[in-house]
Amino acid sequence: MTHGFAPEAAVRIAAFAAVFAGMALWETFAPRRPLREPKRARWIANLGLAASSTLLLRLLFPAAAVGAAAVATERGWGALPWLGVPGWAAVLLSIAILDLAIYFQHVVFHAVPVLWRLHRVHHADIDFDVTTGVRFHPLEAAVSMVYKIGVVAALGAPVLGVLLFEALLNASSMFNHGNVRLAAAADRVLRGVLVTPDMHRVHHSVRSEETDSNYGFCLSWWDRLLGTYRAQPAAGHERMTIGLESLQDARNQSLGWLLRLPALAPPGRGA
Repeated sequence: MTHGFAPEAAVRIAAFAAVFAGMALWETFAPRRPLREPKRARWIANLGLAASSTLLLRLLFPAAAVGAAAVATERGWGALPWLGVPGWAAVLLSIAILDLAIYFQHVVFHAVPVLWRLHRVHHADIDFDVTTGVRFHPLEAAVSMVYKIGVVAALGAPVLGVLLFEALLNASSMFNHGNVRLAAAADRVLRGVLVTPDMHRVHHSVRSEETDSNYGFCLSWWDRLLGTYRAQPAAGHERMTIGLESLQDARNQSLGWLLRLPALAPPGRGA
């Protein structure tokens, strides 16, 4: 059955490459803030994590969330089929509900200590650019996929809805982690619907009250509706400190160190 998802993999790879290249160029010509460290070492580590996560997910979940959607559709599982939600309405609803599910997952990864051990690999980046958007520990990626498959099956999301959602999730993660400059007016308009880089950068602040805000990945509505929205960092975007307060040493950013980081005892939420 997994051979049927080769087109899905090709679409995701092509979308990833196009968005990544576009964001990297944008960061080069219109950066929002200077980077603290040279790109080379960080990019090797961050992209190494992304490659490790992709490999693990392909080994553990060959058909991934799209496969779960195909099985659910074939067997009539889930809330959307039971409610008789038709065609494009099911596609759009599944995208919105899956995005809300990822918002809740993100909140839980911050709140539960064992999950925070995994997620802090993402937050330990001392800079913020397009590669931060793909910097997740492979075990976090695996836990996230198990959760996503469960949501897809319970929802009975159509294959097209899941495929579009996965593409949007990957693209929006790279976009909203971009070190790119947007005109203030454009940012205001965009963040009425989407999570913008200036909105999500607040979430990567060393200040705990800012880290515990702006959890959304694609749609900005959930933070506004659920009381976790923060418009701007207190120190301003140019002066704010990115990362975790106790993990500011640039020497601790290698791929090997990041893979070991969940096993290191955290002294608290600051780490």
